[in-house]
Amino acid sequence: MKFSYQELKNMVCERKTEFDRLMTFLETETEYLTAPASTKYHLCTKGGLLQHSVNVANTLLSMKNILAPDISDESCVIVALFHDLGKVGLPGEPQYIKNEPSEKQKRYGYPASTPYSYNTGLTYLSVPIRSLYLALPYLPLSPEETQAIAYHDGQYVDDNKSVANKEEKLTLLLQYADNWSGFVMEMEE
Repeated sequence: MKFSYQELKNMVCERKTEFDRLMTFLETETEYLTAPASTKYHLCTKGGLLQHSVNVANTLLSMKNILAPDISDESCVIVALFHDLGKVGLPGEPQYIKNEPSEKQKRYGYPASTPYSYNTGLTYLSVPIRSLYLALPYLPLSPEETQAIAYHDGQYVDDNKSVANKEEKLTLLLQYADNWSGFVMEMEE
C-alpha cells in the first residue's frame, strides 16, 4: 500500500506535538515542499525532495513490515521524511538554486543543462548533519533514528566508514529504501 504525504504525517502519534511543530516550521519557513531532490540526478525538479521522501517512506515501511516488524511505523516515517531534510538549506537560504538557461539555450528553447546548482553562500554542512540540525530543536530522536539519518548514505560516503558493521536495523533499512527509491523507482518515473 502506498501512503500519501498526509497519510504518512498522520502516522506520527507518540511525538505528534513536536512533529507538528517541526512540520509547520518546515512547510512555512523552508523550501521543504518545493526543493528538488538533487541538482541534476533523481527528481531534480520542483517538489522532488518531498516526492523522494514520500517514496523512501513507503519503501521503508514495506521493507520493515517483512524484515523488522518490531520497528515502529512512526520511526520509519520520521527517518524517511527527514533523512534528506538538509537539502532544504536554511530559512531564506535554499541549498539548491534554480539555474537559468544560457542565451543559446534560450534562443533554441532549451532548459539549463544543469537544472540546479549548490548555494555556495550557505555554510557547508553535509546533508545528514544539516538534517539533524534542523530537526533536533523541534523533535526528539532516538539514538537509532539519529544514526539512521546521520548514516543513511551508507558506504557511498567516506565519512560513514566509522559506522561500518555497527549499523542498527533502522539504518540499514533506510539505506536500502533510499537507494531503491533513488536508483530504481525514481529512474523509472
